[in-house]
Amino acid sequence: MPLPESPKACPMDAILRLLMGPWTTYILWVLRSHGPTRFGELKRRVGGVSAKVLTERLRLLEAAEIVSRHYEPSIPPQVTYALTTRGAELSPVFESLNEIATRWRAQDERRAKKAAKAA
Repeated sequence: MPLPESPKACPMDAILRLLMGPWTTYILWVLRSHGPTRFGELKRRVGGVSAKVLTERLRLLEAAEIVSRHYEPSIPPQVTYALTTRGAELSPVFESLNEIATRWRAQDERRAKKAAKAA
């Protein structure tokens, strides 16, 4: 399934709407950082997400061909999720956002220390 149709003129609208869903960027970050991950481990690593929401987000990402699902019929069944080639294309975006977030956090901490000294 391709990305949802976008009624907006902005070419990024559809992908941003997909990525902005609850927990989505965190799920993708975990899969990018840890590689193929079983459902239970993914749920543990994405602390606070319910199984229902995690399942919904994974299904949506799978439908958009960003995440793949591998089912192993064993007892208990093993389901592993991984980034597809399409999902891996998001890695540079996540790296850039990580660099910005790290830089901004450091700037905010310096500003807070400076304000605390002045008070």
